[in-house]
Amino acid sequence: MKTGTVCLLMLIFCGMKVQGQTLAERLGYSRNDRILIINNDDAGMCHAANKATMEGMERGLISSSTIMTPCPWYNEIAAYAAAHPEKGFGVHLTLTSEWKNYRWGTVAPRNEVPGLYDGEGYMWKGVLEVYGASTPQEALIEGRAQIRKALESGIPITHIDSHMGTYQYSPEYMKVYIQLAKEFDLPLRMPSKTTLDNLGAPDFREVCRKEGIIHPDYFIHEELEEYSTENVAEFWTNYIRNLKPGVTEIYVHASAEGEEIRSITNSAAKRIRELEFFTSDDLKRLIEEEGIIVISYRPLLELQRKREKQ
Repeated sequence: MKTGTVCLLMLIFCGMKVQGQTLAERLGYSRNDRILIINNDDAGMCHAANKATMEGMERGLISSSTIMTPCPWYNEIAAYAAAHPEKGFGVHLTLTSEWKNYRWGTVAPRNEVPGLYDGEGYMWKGVLEVYGASTPQEALIEGRAQIRKALESGIPITHIDSHMGTYQYSPEYMKVYIQLAKEFDLPLRMPSKTTLDNLGAPDFREVCRKEGIIHPDYFIHEELEEYSTENVAEFWTNYIRNLKPGVTEIYVHASAEGEEIRSITNSAAKRIRELEFFTSDDLKRLIEEEGIIVISYRPLLELQRKREKQ
């Protein structure tokens, strides 16, 4: 048999083997391992969010965070992320500015994305307002600008996700979201298959597979209907105990106690309790007792780029 034929057969065999492996196995774990990414959204939004992110990573179990590049406190968390390349930081792609008295605009020049601005000169407060006034092309321009800003700040980006889900609740904006992941060769947050089915959305997980874009197996969504300020510890304890084998991402909005966060949002109490729980000894014991493996998005990034080279 000719050498070229042997090499071709080996490549086919290896490809079939990889296709039969779970994401956990491709990451070097067993099929039955329960692997957890704990992502703190909204870093860069304010000082309280930045402080909680740093505390959560250094003395807690927050393993990942995504940064809102248009926001006023971006520089603080960008400097930290650049100085700590071992940490897992992504970009929290942002098309909305939802708070009453604390607002921001775009990273891209306003004349390039006029539809992303409301009458007050800030990003729209709601997702549907974005869809009604802007275009997917503007979302693409702004998404690129936000990712490039993070890269230019020296942040070794591990992934992307979407603030308030704006890039994900519309099929046309989801296509832009996947395009950004492909352009910058980054993993992304993706709804679980059950969530996509419940929303009647196209099979974007299959689109990602064809494009070579990696995402966790599971992502919390519907379960959050039962989540409240009063049951933070109980909710997450129960959810983590019942993780399925594979890679699951959960997200929180942990923030440090203080007048700043309480003046920005009426969800401050929940955010403060999230920091308390995700830095608690109770959670550390739970993770150890359950044998759960906590990782960041970095192994997913490395796997994606390794596969691309191959």
